[in-house]
Amino acid sequence: MNKPSFSDRLRYAFDNTMSKGPMGMIGWLGALSLAVVLLGASVLTIGGIAREGEEPLGFVEALWESLMRALDAGTVGGDTGWGFRLVMFAVTIGGIFVLSTLIGVLTSGVEGKIDELRKGRSKVIESNHTVILGWAEQIFAIISELSIANANQADSCIVVLADKDKVEMEDEIRDKVGDTGRTRVVCRTGSPIEMNNLEVASVHTARSVIILSPEGDDPDSQVIKSILAITNNPNRRPEPYHIVAEIHEPRNMEVAKMVGKDEVELVLIGNLVSRIMAQTCRQSGLSVVYTELLDFGGDEIYFKEEPALVGKTFGEALLAYEDSAIMGLSFKDGSLKLNPSMDTRIQAGDSVIAISADDDTVRLSGIQELGIKREAIQTATPAAPAPERTLILGWNWHAATVINELDRYVAPGSVLTIVADVPQDEVDLDALCPDIEHQKISFKVGDTTDRRLLDKLEVTSYDHIIALCSDTLEPQEADARTLITLLHLRDIANKTGQDFSIVSQMLDVRNRNLAEVTRADDFIVSDKLISLMLSQISENKALNAVLTDIFDPDGSEVYLKPVENYVKLGEPVNFYTVVEAARQRGEVAIGYRQRAFSSDADRSYGVVVNPDKSASAIFSAGDRIIVLAEE
Repeated sequence: MNKPSFSDRLRYAFDNTMSKGPMGMIGWLGALSLAVVLLGASVLTIGGIAREGEEPLGFVEALWESLMRALDAGTVGGDTGWGFRLVMFAVTIGGIFVLSTLIGVLTSGVEGKIDELRKGRSKVIESNHTVILGWAEQIFAIISELSIANANQADSCIVVLADKDKVEMEDEIRDKVGDTGRTRVVCRTGSPIEMNNLEVASVHTARSVIILSPEGDDPDSQVIKSILAITNNPNRRPEPYHIVAEIHEPRNMEVAKMVGKDEVELVLIGNLVSRIMAQTCRQSGLSVVYTELLDFGGDEIYFKEEPALVGKTFGEALLAYEDSAIMGLSFKDGSLKLNPSMDTRIQAGDSVIAISADDDTVRLSGIQELGIKREAIQTATPAAPAPERTLILGWNWHAATVINELDRYVAPGSVLTIVADVPQDEVDLDALCPDIEHQKISFKVGDTTDRRLLDKLEVTSYDHIIALCSDTLEPQEADARTLITLLHLRDIANKTGQDFSIVSQMLDVRNRNLAEVTRADDFIVSDKLISLMLSQISENKALNAVLTDIFDPDGSEVYLKPVENYVKLGEPVNFYTVVEAARQRGEVAIGYRQRAFSSDADRSYGVVVNPDKSASAIFSAGDRIIVLAEE
């Protein structure tokens, strides 16, 4: 093997230096400039060359003259004497070459740096910020909600790290979210499952981390990898992280909990959306109640330890607040209970779980005379539940869970009909819903946007209708088909003079405004509700247990019950009276819905959560009281 020659080594060293980028090139140009200036000064000094009629220059003065001509080509114009001119002209030509090359190198370097910054690879220097890992449609609602939550903070920041172009992310956020107020949104490009990329987002100094479920066949594995990349990072911080993550499949919950331990709060989004659809299809206005509880625009859920309530019962605590609605108790051992027994004693270290405008508004009223009209309280026994008829239009991966959840609420003898543009052999109801006890299920193949089919179904004979979006189409196309179905349903309702409950699923929150023209009772916008939950839990870790309890069929849930079961119609009563009436039934009243405003979006479709208890209202037939109850 031949040994490399000196020229080979020199060329190799030159190549290595040039590969270092602009700084290496600038170094070589500087060396070349110095060589040209030194050569010109040496020729002038050794050759004794000078301007016409002047004495030869010394080396230092010749060096200065050469440098000036290398930097400024115009300087040579004043030279005299052809010998001096030729040397200075040669130095000037060398200087022009070096300077033009230097300008090109600097321009390329600046452009390269700008391109690098646009790629979003520079490290974020933030602390006490929120990090969102991944990119999904609900990210826009999350950023919007967090911006509202941070409105009272002087300097808040949300960092988004996703495997997507930084400029595209910024443009989409600017287009779909708009002004974020005092909250800065910083986007970075990188994989959420790689530790080096997590360093770019400064997850170790973040207040909370939200992990979004990516698109694909196995999104949960990517979420679990992201949790591992944070919690098992060699550079992890000693303090616990506050991580909120989406999980699709129940079977992956155990693994995710094992990986995240006490540092992660998991939201099982598939079951959650299905449960909400099953609950809201039976209770008009319930999705509005959930939205009111979950968004940051109105009242929210807070925890407050109140020493003055120690020794008192939960029932007494319900009437101790004027502008806060008590939902339950968080006990000092870390457990909690919504709507516990009314005689439950509050112990030292326990906290009330309250719906209030802000954390500092959860305060005792001190009011002694509550103005309760006991003569207006109704004690009638509610009628036994009757069998229900439910129609599901469309089919997606939520459908089986919706059917199973409905069976836990409806009375025996209920009927469920499914109509979808899906081959019947692809829907194995026996395997998907093996434990159905209260419903008789039938499946029909058909196009739910076909008016003739809807007329044949006699939709007015059903108590509840659920319109599901297809999961085999693009979101906009799926929403468009659902909108057509809704328009047909409302036209049928108008022409027959009959009204029925409709719950529709919208994949894109922007289509909700379009859907409102159908005057449907409720709209389930999957991404919106999930986004609200993730945002709330990222701000308050303890809320995950509360929200899980609310949506769990076991224990107390939110119901909208006829007002005449609680107070007399047509008489002015304050909300203290309603709370007392519900308390006598072992329930917690947190608001009401007035039927007269059920189509008015500006008045939250008639839903009022956490009203001032001293304010009087007159209720009419069709109004509902919003309660937490066992059934």
